[in-house]
Amino acid sequence: MDLGLADRVFILTGASRGLGFATAQALVADGARVVISSRNPDKVADALAELGAGPDAVGVTADLTDPGTPRELVDVATERFGRLDGALISVGGPAPGSAASMSDDQWRAAFETVFLGSIRAARTFAAALPEGGAIGLVLSTSVKTPLAGLGISSGLRPGLAMAAKDMADEFGPRGIRVLGLLPGRFMTDRNRELFQATGDPATAASEVAAAIPVRRIGEPPEFGRVAAFLLSPAAGYVTGCVVPIDGGALRSL
Repeated sequence: MDLGLADRVFILTGASRGLGFATAQALVADGARVVISSRNPDKVADALAELGAGPDAVGVTADLTDPGTPRELVDVATERFGRLDGALISVGGPAPGSAASMSDDQWRAAFETVFLGSIRAARTFAAALPEGGAIGLVLSTSVKTPLAGLGISSGLRPGLAMAAKDMADEFGPRGIRVLGLLPGRFMTDRNRELFQATGDPATAASEVAAAIPVRRIGEPPEFGRVAAFLLSPAAGYVTGCVVPIDGGALRSL
């Protein structure tokens, strides 16, 4: 299938590793050009080298908690490539722990990054997109069911999903799509850290895999290919929804 991605330009935040990077790989493989951002300059440089996309990829060291970051990324895309067609908004997961155990400072920090940073980026990117543009927010299965030990994520992600739906209503008449992606358990650095924190990472990973209907933890490229499709013109009638990519782990519709 031709996804119609050739020469299209996408911004991907938090994309120096993990699911954001896997999506950048899938987009580039189908002929798109990308602007990837992350807070760590060394990781941005490493990601660009691994992408091997040459002039079709540019990296920016940036933090979504900075109100100027989304505009900076738009400017880089348009100055470097002359256009912008979509974005994938991904931010690092908040600190683990139950909702009640998190301090006010931890909640505020997560809200600034996970929630407000994502909303600010989405509205800024939407303002710069032409008809046919698409924005995907990387959320979590905590949108539909709480995840034990991830209280902040379970508190903030559902609100982001509903905000994305509201923006889909607002920007839809301009031909701009907004949707959420709900990754389950993927073997990313984030999940490796969570497994390591248990003291027995092999057993923790095995127990997680056993609870997934396909009996395994996903690999990032499996997310990236789905995300690339959803951002592409081939998915032009998909908006205002959340799409689980979780190996069947969610038990709700």
